[in-house]
Amino acid sequence: MSGPGTRAPAHWREKMAKAPTVREILAKSEAFFEGRGLDSPRLSAQLLLSQALGLDRLGLILAMDRPLTPEELDLVRPLVARRGKGEPVAYILGEREFYGLDFAVTPATLIPRPETELIIDRSLELFPAGELTSFADLGTGSGCLAVTLAVRFPGATGLALDLSPEALAVARQNAVRHQVAQRLTFFEADFADLPAHGEGYGLVVSNPPYVSAAEYRECSREVREFEPSSALTPGETGLEAVPTVARAALSRLAPGGTLLVEIGWKQGPAAAAFLAEAGFTDVVVRRDLAGLERVVEGRKP
Repeated sequence: MSGPGTRAPAHWREKMAKAPTVREILAKSEAFFEGRGLDSPRLSAQLLLSQALGLDRLGLILAMDRPLTPEELDLVRPLVARRGKGEPVAYILGEREFYGLDFAVTPATLIPRPETELIIDRSLELFPAGELTSFADLGTGSGCLAVTLAVRFPGATGLALDLSPEALAVARQNAVRHQVAQRLTFFEADFADLPAHGEGYGLVVSNPPYVSAAEYRECSREVREFEPSSALTPGETGLEAVPTVARAALSRLAPGGTLLVEIGWKQGPAAAAFLAEAGFTDVVVRRDLAGLERVVEGRKP
């Protein structure tokens, strides 16, 4: 329901009173978002209207010339108003797609990004026959990495670690959603407290906070005002978490096991040095599809 804090602008409401078509609402919503300086105004309008009308993207296209009922407009208005205030679409919808799977997200979790999928790509390259039996995900957030690994490696068990109990609750929800909860353990702790697992994990992955303080100040308000800062920036350099992740992983990996850590696109050399100092061998920085350094990798001797 709309309320005092969720009403769309007066000019928007007046135009909607004339039984506008889907096409007209999309155009007006897009212009409204663009005027607010929001990211991806057209996509935002499409996703929110699809949600309100219960349509997929194709269904929305096919319904472009259909007028909306007053009841449908009542569903659209609060979504548009929330987006107009800068709230990310993923939080409004309550989910975001990652590696072909839908994940519940809340303001307690970072919104999954496409660049994080490189960790899954590399994991599948490392274990092409599906022989991975155990893994850990440090800073699991929504659980997108841990759950996707469990889905992709049906013979593996995993541990999803996060310091936030609220984030772990979301990760559990996503594990249940994708029917892998019975193979995942959720553990509330800091990176340094990664628990042991038998003879060691075959793989440790992590998307730790890595945005520097300067970069964080330059982030859009959609990021700064809505996503959890603790999941984005660890401190001044952005690299503060990497040594902790490296030391914890080295102590818990099985011999020959691999660590994969997402990093900022300018952090490759420094992150690689941290892994080497911790004792990893075969350290390499992997690039994403845009050609940017995105993941640092190391093997335990």
